[in-house]
Amino acid sequence: MTAGRAPLVLAHTTAALLAAGCLGLTLWRGLDEPAVALAFGALVAVGELSRWSGIGEREPAPLGAAGALSYALLGQIAGRPTHHGVAQVVTVVLAAALAGCVPHVARGHRSTADHLTRRLLTVGFTAVCFQPVYRQAGPHGWGGPAYTLLVVALLVLTTLCDAVLAAALAHSRTRWPFGPLLRDELRARLGIGSAVCATGAVMSPAVAVVGLWALPVFSLPLLLTQLSYRRYAAVRATYRQTIASLARATEIAGYTPPGHARRVAALSLAVGRELGLSGPELTVLEYAALMHDIGQLSLVDPVPAGATAALPVEEQRRIALLGGAVVRQTGVDAEVAVVVERQADPYPEQPVSARIVRAVNAYEEMAREEAGPGGPLSALERLRLACAGDYEPEVVESLARVLQRDGLTLPTAG
Repeated sequence: MTAGRAPLVLAHTTAALLAAGCLGLTLWRGLDEPAVALAFGALVAVGELSRWSGIGEREPAPLGAAGALSYALLGQIAGRPTHHGVAQVVTVVLAAALAGCVPHVARGHRSTADHLTRRLLTVGFTAVCFQPVYRQAGPHGWGGPAYTLLVVALLVLTTLCDAVLAAALAHSRTRWPFGPLLRDELRARLGIGSAVCATGAVMSPAVAVVGLWALPVFSLPLLLTQLSYRRYAAVRATYRQTIASLARATEIAGYTPPGHARRVAALSLAVGRELGLSGPELTVLEYAALMHDIGQLSLVDPVPAGATAALPVEEQRRIALLGGAVVRQTGVDAEVAVVVERQADPYPEQPVSARIVRAVNAYEEMAREEAGPGGPLSALERLRLACAGDYEPEVVESLARVLQRDGLTLPTAG
């Protein structure tokens, strides 16, 4: 087992041991308040069934997460104290999550194991922190501000733990830098994560007062929010497909080789992650990389193999400015147009995204020119030699690290 995979194996092993221990203990003791367990289990299962699997979604099942958190924070129901413990909370969430994940596993979604690991560990952490303390003080020991402070503190700690766990799992699988991953996870918690925590925190005291009727009442707003997020994700995916289709215009017209824009975009994203760019910055980088050659459509005679890196600097700048003008006409974010326009400027004057696109585009063109298995390595050495004036050394070294992890090969088209 490599060191990079250690957090992944440790998290999965811990979750499996927690699940096995809690399941065995619940089977030994029996199920307390089966109706309550069934109600919360059904809520979690519905949330898991309705989760989406869009790329980059930090919490694909907000309703399931809120239901699991509210069960972990449940101390009373309709004025009567509950008797379930940590083991039952984890067991109910495990059974409901497994039932809700069956369709997703059947469709071949690979993120199910990580999703279940995060769900079990975060719910187990919340239940371990809340249930013993609440039981020791009794139903009347935590009232008013004290109960509110306890719940808020636990939710903050649970959110931080889940963000660290999610970043660690992503780092183990992708080997991207941990710091930027954690920053993006924490930033994402300000969106749907806030709604999940608020719903989970409000649902448990509502059930404590009015009973299980509070579950559907407080679940409906979060379900509507989830549907809105899904529509937004669909619009965003369609927007990206439109940009990718527009970028293919140079390939269809014969100005650039097939798959060139997609390869540059894929490699630019990897370099951007290596340099620690945030999520919004990566989106701008991807769109700019896809459309970096759009200015070639203004040329009367195509450049051989679309290799603009070998052209005179003035010609490169003219093509870049024309490309930026085209991008502005399409209605794409103005930041994307700035990156396309500035990709031929001296690198000290360029934004980081333009430096990345310029270096990756040059590498891809050089690697295509070099025949044989040593082509990528030779192209990288040529790029390093040109660092004095054309390419930023830090970007080139980040590119080298990315290529080293991938075996010095180009990303496949598609």
